[in-house]
Amino acid sequence: MIRTLALAGGILGAAGLSQYPEFSQQYLQRLAGQVDALDIVVADFEGSAMRAGLTRSEALAELTGTPFLTDRQADMRRTFRRHAVLTDNLATLREASPLERIIMPQRMVDPATFTATWGDYRPAMPLTVAGIVSGLIGFTLAWLMSRAFLALMLAPLRKRQPRPRPARSHARRGEPVVLRQTAASPSPVPRLSGVRRDHR
Repeated sequence: MIRTLALAGGILGAAGLSQYPEFSQQYLQRLAGQVDALDIVVADFEGSAMRAGLTRSEALAELTGTPFLTDRQADMRRTFRRHAVLTDNLATLREASPLERIIMPQRMVDPATFTATWGDYRPAMPLTVAGIVSGLIGFTLAWLMSRAFLALMLAPLRKRQPRPRPARSHARRGEPVVLRQTAASPSPVPRLSGVRRDHR
């Protein structure tokens, strides 16, 4: 039972991880679009600050005095942070090969980009080397994890099963063993009444 369930888990793991290279490629494309859009926002803000003779930090500091300006300052700070993170992730993912991206899931955690990629993604047959290798890795990891999980879950049930008792002997200790007389055993000589035997 454990082997069958572990095999099923391994197949599911192979099917899932084999899609990772293609998904990461589509995520990379959408990530590039996100960075391009943020580049425009950042460049526009820095251009406005430059025309006013201010740096980015100085321009952000000027966004105070009213609730609207304070909110706008917080929005721009978040935009700058997101732009910096996504730009770094994009550069790293572009330099990595499809197989190297398997160990870079932390570079693909932008919620907006991930949701958009997942919404349009359609599973496909893994015909590339990266897809096949990813499938083998997924099968191995899922198979090992399934076996370990099932063994852990079934361990209490095995301990509760009663152990087979050894067969008991019909003869009890201390009781004499009665040997049954067989046909081959000599029968006692019948004693005739009134006849005396001479004892020599």
